[in-house]
Amino acid sequence: MSSIRRRLSLGLVTSLVIAGVLLAQISIWLFEQGLRRYLENHLRIETETLLRALVRQEGEIRLDPRRLAPAYDRPFSGQYYVVHLEPADQAPAQRWRSRSFWDTDTALPDKAGLQEELVPGPQGQQLILLRADYHRLGRDAVLVVGRDYRPMLESLRRIQLWVLGGGALALLLILWVQRQLVTRALAPLETARLQLAQLQQGQRSSLDTRVPDELQPLVEQINRLLIHTEDTLRRSRDALGNLGHALKTPLAVLFSLSNRQELDAHPALRDSLRQQLDAIQQRLARELGRARLAGEALPGAYFDCARELADLCDTLRQIHGRDLKLHWDAPPGLQLPWDREDLLELFGNLLDNACKWAGAEVSLSVQQQGHTYLIAVDDDGPGIEPEQWAAVLKRGSRGDEQVEGHGLGLAIVRDILSHIGGELSLQDSPLGGLRVVISLPVPRLA
Repeated sequence: MSSIRRRLSLGLVTSLVIAGVLLAQISIWLFEQGLRRYLENHLRIETETLLRALVRQEGEIRLDPRRLAPAYDRPFSGQYYVVHLEPADQAPAQRWRSRSFWDTDTALPDKAGLQEELVPGPQGQQLILLRADYHRLGRDAVLVVGRDYRPMLESLRRIQLWVLGGGALALLLILWVQRQLVTRALAPLETARLQLAQLQQGQRSSLDTRVPDELQPLVEQINRLLIHTEDTLRRSRDALGNLGHALKTPLAVLFSLSNRQELDAHPALRDSLRQQLDAIQQRLARELGRARLAGEALPGAYFDCARELADLCDTLRQIHGRDLKLHWDAPPGLQLPWDREDLLELFGNLLDNACKWAGAEVSLSVQQQGHTYLIAVDDDGPGIEPEQWAAVLKRGSRGDEQVEGHGLGLAIVRDILSHIGGELSLQDSPLGGLRVVISLPVPRLA
């Protein structure tokens, strides 16, 4: 769920940043364009004032300063003008500029109207200029008025900073609200995920149906699938169990017939028949043992070492009788995160094999090392030569045909380990016999 929240947050942040930057830039651009239009109207009024200040006195055209704003006479005031009269009828060109320019001057713009580019002015000022062309008193007049645009630029920068700061705060607020909304919206999915993990751990047998309407069909379908799978596996196990029981009697009859004296005259036929019957019996026992491995697809309880191993060891002591020391060791409260029935069969086959070969003692230890569970079963029996370990691990092989052990049991153990991802190896036991070591990697739960 955290990855979904991260993707949603990242997508929202990206969208908001792009939209915010575009909106901020467009808003500032529109604001500046409005400011320019306002200044253009104001400057055009100034050119009309300058135009009225052009008067004819004593036969000459003069610029009457009394009709102009006092700011034009104050040096570097930020308000400037240039008036240029084109020559006509032997009258020379005339030019006036405001005293506010002091000892600087500016070139006349090439075209009429508000100029797009700012022009450097006195004392580092940035001037926005407006040129207006008129005809007055029989002369063509070019009037240029300017205003220091630097204060407006500084105001625009402050506005940009405020917009960016306000946008950042708004973005953080929106992200916080979005995270709360997404967390609440995904809470049912997180609950379903936890219930699925509990389902895998055997803590529940179905998902809770009290979910939002959007998840109701999914939860109901999963619950129906669990019921159908459990029912199908139960019927399959029952069918296999019935088949096994049904075949026991015919197999017993065939074994009995293979021992009749009529077959003594045909030893090759008798040995072949017994060999095939042994193979059928072993295969039937192994497949019946493997039939339960599909149980991990259903919710099942975990294997509690303290409870299960004590009962299992008591049962094996009763089966094998004799003064057999069978003891086990596991950390208190240890639970192995696999299906209880599978591990019961795993430990049962390992301990049963050890008990058949042991002289007087069998030991089982379970411990966790990092992300691996290590299971070791030791006996004080005759053991197996290291060069024979690979042969014993082959399916159905036995170390001694006189004793049923280290063969079919290990084959079933290998089937279980291949299903849960474990590994099996043989070593010399400190008790003098054989040590069987199982390593089980800790599974990652959903």
